[in-house]
Amino acid sequence: MSETYIYKVIFFNRDEIYEIYARNVYEGDMYGFIIIEEFVFGEQSALLIDPAEEKLRKEFESVHRTFIPIHEIIRIDQVKKRGSAKISSAPKKSSGNVSTLYSPSKK
Repeated sequence: MSETYIYKVIFFNRDEIYEIYARNVYEGDMYGFIIIEEFVFGEQSALLIDPAEEKLRKEFESVHRTFIPIHEIIRIDQVKKRGSAKISSAPKKSSGNVSTLYSPSKK
């Protein structure tokens, strides 16, 4: 009997960092995009509902698959159990030696 794994995907979306769980993650036919499908969220019938996870559930409820630009991906982990999906604010840019590959300009 083989073990079942899911993927934890952490990526930038605007000025926030999304951490979501999905059953399928793979490189798409469109060059430079990672495809994420079959999102995994906690039970809706649970007594306690995490507001951050509920916000993500609503954002992705009608999405069959999403295409994330590869340069926005921070990390992809294969895990045995789902953790808490969340949105956090991205750290402010410092004046150090590290810079991002792409940063949309604010108007």
